[in-house]
Amino acid sequence: MLLTLSFLLGLAVLIYLSCQYFVNAIEWCGRHLNLGASAVGTVLAAFGTALPESAVTLTAMAFGGTPQHQDIGVGAALGGPLVLATLAYAVVGFALWRHRGRLGRANYLLRVDHRRLAGDQLAFLLIFAFKVGLGLLAFSIKPWLGVVFLAAYAAYVWREIRSADTAPEEEELDALKLRAGGGLGWAAAQALLALVVIAAAAHGFVAQLETLAGHWGMAPHLVALLLSPVATELPEIMNALIWLRQGKERLALANISGAMMIQATIPSAFGLFFTPWLFDSVLLWSGLATMAAITGLWLLFRRGNVDGRWLVGAGAVYLLFAGCLV
Repeated sequence: MLLTLSFLLGLAVLIYLSCQYFVNAIEWCGRHLNLGASAVGTVLAAFGTALPESAVTLTAMAFGGTPQHQDIGVGAALGGPLVLATLAYAVVGFALWRHRGRLGRANYLLRVDHRRLAGDQLAFLLIFAFKVGLGLLAFSIKPWLGVVFLAAYAAYVWREIRSADTAPEEEELDALKLRAGGGLGWAAAQALLALVVIAAAAHGFVAQLETLAGHWGMAPHLVALLLSPVATELPEIMNALIWLRQGKERLALANISGAMMIQATIPSAFGLFFTPWLFDSVLLWSGLATMAAITGLWLLFRRGNVDGRWLVGAGAVYLLFAGCLV
């Protein structure tokens, strides 16, 4: 078990270092493509880091040879949003609390577009509630509703690109690490190389967690619901930490919002296409926990002037759910 824990720590460090290269490259990709910084976080960064885990979910659902494999895929589709809505926001709040002095802040208030974030939470909540509702029903045309989720994500991307903007602090970019002064090709190459390392490290992280869960005697669907999403969402969390350390919490939270929208739509579409998409009590409670966390975030952001320390409370929802489940 000590060796497994050592591998986990090493892989987490590798993911963090790779995310530094990815964040640096994706910002330059956005600059070369004339995208606003907010779209860089919600679309480019979120899609890039969500791509490997979506591929894993698709493989489990579409090519899994047994119902157990499909259950793992559905569990991952529910576990990802739960981790993002709870632990990811909690990490951002904790990091802002710890780095306030380093950032030269007089208070802990988030410098973000509160109205936009509140709108993102409400949109996610409505889509996610529809997703959970479908898990309680069985009818013949349900697989076709996967197209609705794909259309919802396409509409989200279109809106984000159209309304994207850039704050003054987001104008300053560090030199491209692979080649200072390189163009879009170099930036894209660096982003792709970083993604390959992130995907491989995240896959190894999941494998080590499964080994650890085996020592603890945890069931496979619990691993898929509770532990594996922590690993697959680790790149989004690392990206948020890196941007927060640079004083760019708007990008950090935009990355989490974009990843949440992907997790609410793309894996759901795969689940409807390739599985019966029927929830047991565990999956239902995970969905309700996620909706409770999102409702709290929506109420928080719609008030404006959010103290970043309040976000730490979102992590309590995950810990309470995990504790009750285990």
